[in-house]
Amino acid sequence: MSELVRDPVLMVGEGWDAYCLLDSGHGRKFEQYGDYRFIRPEPQAMWSPRLETWDAHGEFVPGSDEDGGGRWQYSKSVPRDGWELGWGEEARFTAQCTPFRHLGFFPDMAPVWDWMGEQLGDATNAETMNLFGYTGVGTQALSRYGRVTHVDASKKSVAQARENAALAGLSGRRIRWLVEDAMKYTAREVRRGRRYDGIILDPPKFGRGPDGEVWRLEQGLPDLVSDCRQLLDSDSSFLFLTVYAVRMSSLALGGLLDEVFAGLPGKVEHGDLAVQEDGSGRLLPTAIFARWSNSRA
Repeated sequence: MSELVRDPVLMVGEGWDAYCLLDSGHGRKFEQYGDYRFIRPEPQAMWSPRLETWDAHGEFVPGSDEDGGGRWQYSKSVPRDGWELGWGEEARFTAQCTPFRHLGFFPDMAPVWDWMGEQLGDATNAETMNLFGYTGVGTQALSRYGRVTHVDASKKSVAQARENAALAGLSGRRIRWLVEDAMKYTAREVRRGRRYDGIILDPPKFGRGPDGEVWRLEQGLPDLVSDCRQLLDSDSSFLFLTVYAVRMSSLALGGLLDEVFAGLPGKVEHGDLAVQEDGSGRLLPTAIFARWSNSRA
């Protein structure tokens, strides 16, 4: 039976040649994306910045309410259609200033992509699934180990994920691109008796499916995780769950996985994702996570 590790785990991204956290503080963060630098809101940066000035190409100025909104303000030229970046040996993707304040991928997920690879080892025929797969950098990372099912409710995001895979020269990889509601799709996979070696899911706080389905994290997550569990068995390797921008502890996610995965071997861990600032040891927390891994797989 799986064991819940109570002490939280910290997964830290240290940046790479295409991305760097330059500084943070006073509710904002200053980042480098290739040749371009940006300022974005970051409520968890409650300390003072280390640098006296932030010379940025653009800044996202948030709306006045808690529901989000806002707009980009530019002081220097930025490519409207985005610019190419990479991660690792083969993942390539287009970074772009989106209306949702991010730049088309989540750099704090880099240690997660590494961790998934460690769980799959030297596998070449693994079956994995990326739920809420967005623009597909995680899908690219998984595709070297076998077939990947990429699921996202946004037709635009799936189209961008396919373009990113083509940019990386991975069009020939075994990737299924699906515009689907995550809950409906996993439920169908359970009815079909399918199994996977690994699943990664990054659900939003709130969202809508392609047919208007409403997703609310606190309501939908237990059933979704339960269905994911039914797609895994004692020979599977992992499940990784990340959650952003919620008033919730990682221990709550760990408790959910501990209950749902009780019948499988391995361990359940929980903790924080964080990014380390360049030139200092300061860590900026970005998300909470829980993960199940099976050393026997």
